[in-house]
Amino acid sequence: MSILQPMIDSGEIVVKSGQQGMEQVGTLRWDGTVAQARMENLLSSTYTDAKVNGVLSPYDGLSIGILSALKGVGYGSGDMVMPVVTGQDAELPSVKSILADEQYSTVFKDTRELAKVAVSMVEAVMEGKEPEVNDTKTYNNGVKVVPSYLLKPVAVDKANIKDVMVSSGYYTAEQIDN
Repeated sequence: MSILQPMIDSGEIVVKSGQQGMEQVGTLRWDGTVAQARMENLLSSTYTDAKVNGVLSPYDGLSIGILSALKGVGYGSGDMVMPVVTGQDAELPSVKSILADEQYSTVFKDTRELAKVAVSMVEAVMEGKEPEVNDTKTYNNGVKVVPSYLLKPVAVDKANIKDVMVSSGYYTAEQIDN
């Protein structure tokens, strides 16, 4: 929102529903079915006379539900171009959806690397040592800044999806092509 809010404030980006902030846009249990129903409601209440240009989704499971709602009213067919729909976690259904020109992008955070860091941190704590961290500024929980170890996320779209996902060994070519 630090990037988008100035664009919203200037009118460059319009959030037609007016819904912003986690209390308005959060999806209970990150449930794709709930996201689909919410998107269907937004489409019928807010976008009957306006085109959806983009939907920011924080999780691929929600993106799939959002895409279902959009396709249900004709997006992605005829002259109704599919809006930009983002996601996160590079889940296989979304990877396939990107290749099918439905979802625009996802964010890949290699869970194999996340697991290695988590194990290393737990081992350090169990041995009475300080876990390795690489960030002491980002995560303020309202009480203190929580030291963290951040891995570099990778933006994935159709142009780099096979290179990132297959070359890393996260998925095989057969998995993403079937």
